[in-house]
Amino acid sequence: MSENWETESEEKESLKAEIEEIRQEVKPANKKVVIFNFILILAIFIFLFIYMVKVDGIDNIREVLHQVDYRWVMAGLVCLVIHWICEANNLHIPIKKMYPDQTFANSFKVSMLGQLFNNITPFSTGGQPMQAYELTKTGKRVSDSLSAMAMKFIITQTALVVSTIIVVCFEFSFFANLMQNYIWIAIIGFVVNILAIIVVILAGIKKKVITFFTTPIIRLLGKIHIFKRPEETIEKLDKSIENFREQFLYMKSEKKMVLKMFITAVIQSFVYYSITYMVYRAFGNFGITFWQIIPTQAFLLLIMTFIPTPGSGLGAEGGFYLLFHTIFQQGTINMSILFWRMYTFYLPIIVGALFLIPTRKRDFRDVP
Repeated sequence: MSENWETESEEKESLKAEIEEIRQEVKPANKKVVIFNFILILAIFIFLFIYMVKVDGIDNIREVLHQVDYRWVMAGLVCLVIHWICEANNLHIPIKKMYPDQTFANSFKVSMLGQLFNNITPFSTGGQPMQAYELTKTGKRVSDSLSAMAMKFIITQTALVVSTIIVVCFEFSFFANLMQNYIWIAIIGFVVNILAIIVVILAGIKKKVITFFTTPIIRLLGKIHIFKRPEETIEKLDKSIENFREQFLYMKSEKKMVLKMFITAVIQSFVYYSITYMVYRAFGNFGITFWQIIPTQAFLLLIMTFIPTPGSGLGAEGGFYLLFHTIFQQGTINMSILFWRMYTFYLPIIVGALFLIPTRKRDFRDVP
Protein backbone atom coordinates (compact mmCIF):
# COMPACT_ATOMS: atom_id res chain seq x y z
CA MET A 1 0.00 0.00 0.00
CA SER A 2 2.84 2.34 0.99
CA GLU A 3 4.75 1.51 -2.21
CA ASN A 4 1.70 2.28 -4.36
CA TRP A 5 1.25 5.61 -2.59
CA GLU A 6 4.91 6.49 -3.13
CA THR A 7 4.74 5.54 -6.82
CA GLU A 8 1.60 7.61 -7.30
CA SER A 9 3.22 10.55 -5.50
CA GLU A 10 6.33 10.33 -7.69
CA GLU A 11 4.19 10.26 -10.87
CA LYS A 12 2.32 13.38 -9.72
CA GLU A 13 5.55 15.19 -8.93
CA SER A 14 6.94 14.20 -12.33
CA LEU A 15 3.81 15.47 -14.03
CA LYS A 16 3.99 18.74 -12.09
CA ALA A 17 7.57 19.21 -13.29
CA GLU A 18 6.53 18.59 -16.91
CA ILE A 19 3.66 21.07 -16.59
CA GLU A 20 5.95 23.73 -15.15
CA GLU A 21 8.52 23.09 -17.88
CA ILE A 22 6.06 23.50 -20.74
CA ARG A 23 4.44 26.46 -18.97
CA GLN A 24 7.80 28.22 -19.14
CA GLU A 25 7.98 27.45 -22.87
CA VAL A 26 4.53 28.88 -23.55
CA LYS A 27 4.74 31.86 -21.18
CA PRO A 28 7.33 33.95 -23.06
CA ALA A 29 5.35 33.66 -26.29
CA ASN A 30 2.23 34.87 -24.48
CA LYS A 31 4.02 37.98 -23.14
CA LYS A 32 6.36 39.04 -25.93
CA VAL A 33 5.06 37.64 -29.18
CA VAL A 34 1.31 37.02 -29.09
CA ILE A 35 0.24 40.65 -28.51
CA PHE A 36 2.51 41.86 -31.31
CA ASN A 37 1.16 39.14 -33.62
CA PHE A 38 -2.44 40.08 -32.84
CA ILE A 39 -1.61 43.68 -33.75
CA LEU A 40 0.05 42.48 -36.96
CA ILE A 41 -2.99 40.35 -37.85
CA LEU A 42 -5.31 43.30 -37.23
CA ALA A 43 -3.06 45.52 -39.35
CA ILE A 44 -3.17 42.98 -42.22
CA PHE A 45 -6.98 42.89 -42.01
CA ILE A 46 -7.21 46.70 -42.06
CA PHE A 47 -4.70 46.89 -44.94
CA LEU A 48 -6.73 44.37 -46.95
CA PHE A 49 -9.96 46.27 -46.31
CA ILE A 50 -8.41 49.64 -47.28
CA TYR A 51 -6.92 48.06 -50.40
CA MET A 52 -10.34 46.67 -51.38
CA VAL A 53 -12.04 50.03 -50.90
CA LYS A 54 -9.33 51.83 -52.89
CA VAL A 55 -9.31 49.35 -55.79
CA ASP A 56 -12.96 48.29 -56.00
CA GLY A 57 -14.78 51.24 -54.47
CA ILE A 58 -17.54 51.20 -51.85
CA ASP A 59 -20.34 51.05 -54.43
CA ASN A 60 -18.87 47.97 -56.16
CA ILE A 61 -18.30 46.25 -52.80
CA ARG A 62 -21.93 46.84 -51.83
CA GLU A 63 -23.09 45.50 -55.19
CA VAL A 64 -20.91 42.39 -54.88
CA LEU A 65 -22.15 41.70 -51.34
CA HIS A 66 -25.73 42.14 -52.51
CA GLN A 67 -25.22 39.52 -55.22
CA VAL A 68 -23.45 36.94 -53.03
CA ASP A 69 -25.21 33.58 -52.91
CA TYR A 70 -25.25 32.98 -49.16
CA ARG A 71 -26.20 29.32 -49.61
CA TRP A 72 -22.63 28.75 -50.78
CA VAL A 73 -21.38 30.88 -47.88
CA MET A 74 -23.19 28.55 -45.46
CA ALA A 75 -21.82 25.53 -47.32
CA GLY A 76 -18.34 26.95 -46.72
CA LEU A 77 -19.08 27.24 -42.99
CA VAL A 78 -20.21 23.60 -42.95
CA CYS A 79 -16.92 22.58 -44.61
CA LEU A 80 -15.00 24.57 -42.01
CA VAL A 81 -16.79 22.90 -39.10
CA ILE A 82 -16.20 19.44 -40.62
CA HIS A 83 -12.52 20.36 -41.01
CA TRP A 84 -12.37 21.28 -37.31
CA ILE A 85 -14.08 18.04 -36.29
CA CYS A 86 -11.69 15.93 -38.42
CA GLU A 87 -8.69 17.80 -37.00
CA ALA A 88 -9.89 17.16 -33.44
CA ASN A 89 -10.72 13.52 -34.20
CA ASN A 90 -7.22 12.79 -35.47
CA LEU A 91 -5.83 14.13 -32.20
CA HIS A 92 -8.47 12.33 -30.15
CA ILE A 93 -7.89 8.85 -31.61
CA PRO A 94 -4.26 8.33 -30.42
CA ILE A 95 -4.80 10.19 -27.12
CA LYS A 96 -7.86 8.02 -26.42
CA LYS A 97 -5.76 4.90 -27.02
CA MET A 98 -3.24 6.00 -24.40
CA TYR A 99 -5.80 7.51 -21.98
CA PRO A 100 -9.21 5.79 -22.21
CA ASP A 101 -10.85 8.52 -20.10
CA GLN A 102 -10.08 11.21 -22.71
CA THR A 103 -13.26 12.94 -23.97
CA PHE A 104 -13.84 14.24 -27.49
CA ALA A 105 -14.92 17.60 -26.03
CA ASN A 106 -11.47 18.04 -24.51
CA SER A 107 -9.77 16.91 -27.72
CA PHE A 108 -11.81 19.47 -29.67
CA LYS A 109 -10.85 22.22 -27.24
CA VAL A 110 -7.16 21.28 -27.45
CA SER A 111 -7.37 21.16 -31.25
CA MET A 112 -8.96 24.61 -31.49
CA LEU A 113 -6.35 26.08 -29.14
CA GLY A 114 -3.72 24.58 -31.43
CA GLN A 115 -5.32 26.30 -34.44
CA LEU A 116 -5.44 29.59 -32.56
CA PHE A 117 -1.76 29.55 -31.61
CA ASN A 118 -0.68 28.15 -34.97
CA ASN A 119 -2.38 31.10 -36.65
CA ILE A 120 -0.90 33.77 -34.42
CA THR A 121 2.71 32.52 -34.42
CA PRO A 122 5.21 32.50 -37.32
CA PHE A 123 5.58 29.17 -39.14
CA SER A 124 2.75 27.79 -36.93
CA THR A 125 5.22 27.11 -34.11
CA GLY A 126 2.96 27.93 -31.16
CA GLY A 127 0.24 25.30 -31.57
CA GLN A 128 1.91 22.12 -30.33
CA PRO A 129 3.41 23.52 -27.10
CA MET A 130 0.04 25.02 -26.20
CA GLN A 131 -1.78 21.77 -26.99
CA ALA A 132 0.69 19.76 -24.89
CA TYR A 133 0.30 22.24 -22.04
CA GLU A 134 -3.50 22.02 -22.21
CA LEU A 135 -3.39 18.21 -22.21
CA THR A 136 -1.24 18.19 -19.07
CA LYS A 137 -4.14 19.83 -17.24
CA THR A 138 -6.08 16.58 -17.59
CA GLY A 139 -3.18 14.34 -16.57
CA LYS A 140 -1.54 13.59 -19.93
CA ARG A 141 2.22 13.48 -20.00
CA VAL A 142 3.92 15.94 -22.32
CA SER A 143 5.90 13.18 -24.01
CA ASP A 144 2.73 11.17 -24.72
CA SER A 145 0.95 14.26 -26.07
CA LEU A 146 3.85 15.15 -28.37
CA SER A 147 4.03 11.54 -29.60
CA ALA A 148 0.32 11.59 -30.47
CA MET A 149 0.75 14.91 -32.28
CA ALA A 150 3.76 13.58 -34.20
CA MET A 151 1.72 10.56 -35.31
CA LYS A 152 -1.10 12.87 -36.33
CA PHE A 153 1.38 14.97 -38.30
CA ILE A 154 2.73 11.95 -40.21
CA ILE A 155 -0.71 10.69 -41.18
CA THR A 156 -2.15 14.13 -42.00
CA GLN A 157 0.81 15.15 -44.16
CA THR A 158 0.85 11.78 -45.93
CA ALA A 159 -2.88 12.06 -46.68
CA LEU A 160 -2.36 15.65 -47.87
CA VAL A 161 0.49 14.77 -50.25
CA VAL A 162 -1.08 11.54 -51.57
CA SER A 163 -4.55 13.00 -52.17
CA THR A 164 -3.11 16.11 -53.84
CA ILE A 165 -0.87 14.10 -56.18
CA ILE A 166 -3.83 11.91 -57.20
CA VAL A 167 -6.02 14.93 -58.01
CA VAL A 168 -3.18 16.66 -59.87
CA CYS A 169 -2.73 13.55 -62.02
CA PHE A 170 -6.39 13.65 -63.07
CA GLU A 171 -6.33 17.41 -63.75
CA PHE A 172 -2.70 17.70 -64.79
CA SER A 173 -3.20 19.73 -68.01
CA PHE A 174 -5.31 22.38 -66.24
CA PHE A 175 -2.95 22.51 -63.25
CA ALA A 176 0.22 22.66 -65.39
CA ASN A 177 -1.23 25.46 -67.53
CA LEU A 178 -2.32 27.49 -64.51
CA MET A 179 0.93 26.88 -62.60
CA GLN A 180 3.39 27.18 -65.48
CA ASN A 181 5.17 30.15 -63.84
CA TYR A 182 5.16 28.61 -60.35
CA ILE A 183 5.64 24.89 -60.94
CA TRP A 184 9.13 24.89 -59.36
CA ILE A 185 7.65 26.23 -56.10
CA ALA A 186 5.08 23.40 -56.17
CA ILE A 187 7.86 20.83 -56.61
CA ILE A 188 9.85 22.34 -53.71
CA GLY A 189 6.73 22.35 -51.54
CA PHE A 190 6.00 18.70 -52.20
CA VAL A 191 9.65 17.74 -51.57
CA VAL A 192 9.73 19.65 -48.25
CA ASN A 193 6.53 17.96 -47.07
CA ILE A 194 7.81 14.51 -48.07
CA LEU A 195 11.15 15.16 -46.31
CA ALA A 196 9.30 16.24 -43.15
CA ILE A 197 7.36 12.96 -43.18
CA ILE A 198 10.58 10.97 -43.69
CA VAL A 199 12.32 12.76 -40.78
CA VAL A 200 9.47 12.02 -38.37
CA ILE A 201 9.31 8.37 -39.49
CA LEU A 202 13.10 8.06 -39.04
CA ALA A 203 12.70 9.41 -35.51
CA GLY A 204 10.38 6.48 -34.87
CA ILE A 205 12.48 3.70 -36.36
CA LYS A 206 16.09 4.99 -36.65
CA LYS A 207 16.84 7.15 -33.65
CA LYS A 208 20.61 7.21 -34.28
CA VAL A 209 20.13 8.73 -37.75
CA ILE A 210 18.27 11.71 -36.27
CA THR A 211 20.63 12.24 -33.32
CA PHE A 212 23.64 11.97 -35.67
CA PHE A 213 22.48 15.17 -37.38
CA THR A 214 20.74 17.02 -34.53
CA THR A 215 23.44 16.68 -31.85
CA PRO A 216 26.21 18.62 -33.66
CA ILE A 217 23.67 21.23 -34.84
CA ILE A 218 22.43 21.85 -31.28
CA ARG A 219 26.01 22.08 -29.98
CA LEU A 220 26.87 24.57 -32.73
CA LEU A 221 23.80 26.65 -31.83
CA GLY A 222 24.94 26.49 -28.22
CA LYS A 223 28.34 27.93 -29.16
CA ILE A 224 26.70 30.92 -30.84
CA HIS A 225 24.42 31.31 -27.80
CA ILE A 226 21.11 30.45 -29.47
CA PHE A 227 20.71 27.59 -26.97
CA LYS A 228 21.75 28.45 -23.40
CA ARG A 229 22.17 24.82 -22.28
CA PRO A 230 22.83 22.70 -25.39
CA GLU A 231 23.65 19.47 -23.52
CA GLU A 232 20.39 19.73 -21.60
CA THR A 233 18.55 20.32 -24.88
CA ILE A 234 20.21 17.24 -26.40
CA GLU A 235 19.17 15.17 -23.40
CA LYS A 236 15.55 16.36 -23.62
CA LEU A 237 15.47 15.70 -27.37
CA ASP A 238 16.92 12.23 -26.81
CA LYS A 239 14.19 11.41 -24.28
CA SER A 240 11.47 12.78 -26.56
CA ILE A 241 12.71 10.75 -29.53
CA GLU A 242 12.94 7.61 -27.39
CA ASN A 243 9.39 8.09 -26.13
CA PHE A 244 8.17 8.76 -29.66
CA ARG A 245 9.97 5.65 -30.90
CA GLU A 246 8.11 3.54 -28.33
CA GLN A 247 4.79 5.11 -29.30
CA PHE A 248 5.59 4.75 -33.01
CA LEU A 249 6.28 1.03 -32.64
CA TYR A 250 3.03 0.71 -30.70
CA MET A 251 1.12 2.58 -33.40
CA LYS A 252 2.58 0.29 -36.08
CA SER A 253 0.69 -2.56 -34.47
CA GLU A 254 -2.53 -0.51 -34.50
CA LYS A 255 -3.13 -0.61 -38.24
CA LYS A 256 -6.90 -0.21 -37.88
CA MET A 257 -6.42 2.96 -35.87
CA VAL A 258 -3.92 4.36 -38.38
CA LEU A 259 -6.36 3.63 -41.22
CA LYS A 260 -9.13 5.52 -39.40
CA MET A 261 -6.82 8.49 -38.95
CA PHE A 262 -5.74 8.39 -42.61
CA ILE A 263 -9.35 8.35 -43.87
CA THR A 264 -10.22 11.21 -41.51
CA ALA A 265 -7.18 13.16 -42.75
CA VAL A 266 -8.21 12.69 -46.41
CA ILE A 267 -11.71 13.98 -45.62
CA GLN A 268 -10.17 16.86 -43.68
CA SER A 269 -7.97 17.84 -46.64
CA PHE A 270 -10.83 17.79 -49.14
CA VAL A 271 -13.29 19.77 -47.01
CA TYR A 272 -10.59 22.38 -46.33
CA TYR A 273 -9.85 22.73 -50.04
CA SER A 274 -13.58 22.79 -50.75
CA ILE A 275 -13.88 26.11 -48.92
CA THR A 276 -12.20 27.84 -51.87
CA TYR A 277 -14.72 26.28 -54.25
CA MET A 278 -17.60 27.46 -52.03
CA VAL A 279 -16.19 31.01 -52.14
CA TYR A 280 -15.77 30.68 -55.91
CA ARG A 281 -19.44 29.75 -56.34
CA ALA A 282 -20.72 32.22 -53.74
CA PHE A 283 -19.58 35.11 -55.94
CA GLY A 284 -21.35 33.77 -59.03
CA ASN A 285 -18.35 32.14 -60.65
CA PHE A 286 -18.68 29.02 -62.81
CA GLY A 287 -16.78 27.11 -65.49
CA ILE A 288 -14.02 25.73 -63.27
CA THR A 289 -14.80 22.38 -61.65
CA PHE A 290 -14.43 21.39 -58.04
CA TRP A 291 -11.59 18.98 -58.95
CA GLN A 292 -9.68 21.79 -60.69
CA ILE A 293 -9.92 24.07 -57.66
CA ILE A 294 -8.63 21.34 -55.29
CA PRO A 295 -5.01 20.99 -56.55
CA THR A 296 -4.70 24.76 -57.00
CA GLN A 297 -5.73 25.33 -53.39
CA ALA A 298 -3.36 22.55 -52.28
CA PHE A 299 -0.55 24.33 -54.08
CA LEU A 300 -1.46 27.59 -52.33
CA LEU A 301 -1.20 25.79 -48.99
CA LEU A 302 2.32 24.69 -49.93
CA ILE A 303 3.28 28.29 -50.70
CA MET A 304 1.88 29.44 -47.35
CA THR A 305 4.20 27.11 -45.42
CA PHE A 306 7.17 29.26 -46.51
CA ILE A 307 5.70 32.56 -45.26
CA PRO A 308 7.22 33.47 -41.86
CA THR A 309 4.41 35.79 -40.68
CA PRO A 310 1.54 34.69 -38.38
CA GLY A 311 -1.02 32.81 -40.45
CA SER A 312 1.19 33.43 -43.50
CA GLY A 313 -0.22 36.96 -43.50
CA LEU A 314 -0.01 38.90 -46.80
CA GLY A 315 1.68 35.92 -48.46
CA ALA A 316 -1.57 33.94 -48.31
CA GLU A 317 -3.62 36.81 -49.71
CA GLY A 318 -1.04 37.52 -52.40
CA GLY A 319 -0.80 33.85 -53.33
CA PHE A 320 -4.59 33.56 -53.59
CA TYR A 321 -4.70 36.58 -55.89
CA LEU A 322 -1.89 35.30 -58.14
CA LEU A 323 -3.39 31.84 -58.50
CA PHE A 324 -7.10 32.60 -58.73
CA HIS A 325 -7.55 36.10 -60.18
CA THR A 326 -7.74 34.73 -63.74
CA ILE A 327 -10.60 32.34 -62.93
CA PHE A 328 -12.70 34.63 -60.69
CA GLN A 329 -15.07 37.16 -62.24
CA GLN A 330 -13.73 40.67 -62.58
CA GLY A 331 -14.43 42.76 -59.49
CA THR A 332 -14.93 39.77 -57.15
CA ILE A 333 -11.40 38.58 -56.42
CA ASN A 334 -10.64 40.98 -53.55
CA MET A 335 -13.89 40.26 -51.73
CA SER A 336 -13.31 36.54 -52.35
CA ILE A 337 -9.90 36.82 -50.66
CA LEU A 338 -11.51 38.45 -47.62
CA PHE A 339 -14.18 35.72 -47.37
CA TRP A 340 -11.59 32.97 -47.82
CA ARG A 341 -9.38 34.42 -45.08
CA MET A 342 -12.38 34.73 -42.79
CA TYR A 343 -12.91 30.96 -43.15
CA THR A 344 -9.30 29.83 -43.00
CA PHE A 345 -7.71 32.40 -40.69
CA TYR A 346 -9.89 34.84 -38.76
CA LEU A 347 -12.69 32.44 -37.73
CA PRO A 348 -10.25 29.81 -36.34
CA ILE A 349 -8.62 32.61 -34.30
CA ILE A 350 -11.95 33.92 -33.00
CA VAL A 351 -13.38 30.49 -32.17
CA GLY A 352 -10.05 29.26 -30.76
CA ALA A 353 -9.86 32.32 -28.50
CA LEU A 354 -13.25 31.39 -27.01
CA PHE A 355 -11.66 28.22 -25.64
CA LEU A 356 -9.23 30.33 -23.63
CA ILE A 357 -12.15 31.38 -21.43
CA PRO A 358 -11.63 29.47 -18.16
CA THR A 359 -14.29 27.00 -17.05
CA ARG A 360 -13.60 24.81 -14.02
CA LYS A 361 -10.13 25.33 -12.64
CA ARG A 362 -8.11 22.11 -12.32
CA ASP A 363 -5.17 21.89 -9.96
CA PHE A 364 -2.59 19.20 -9.45
CA ARG A 365 -4.80 17.35 -6.96
CA ASP A 366 -7.09 16.53 -9.89
CA VAL A 367 -4.31 14.70 -11.71
CA PRO A 368 -4.99 10.93 -11.51
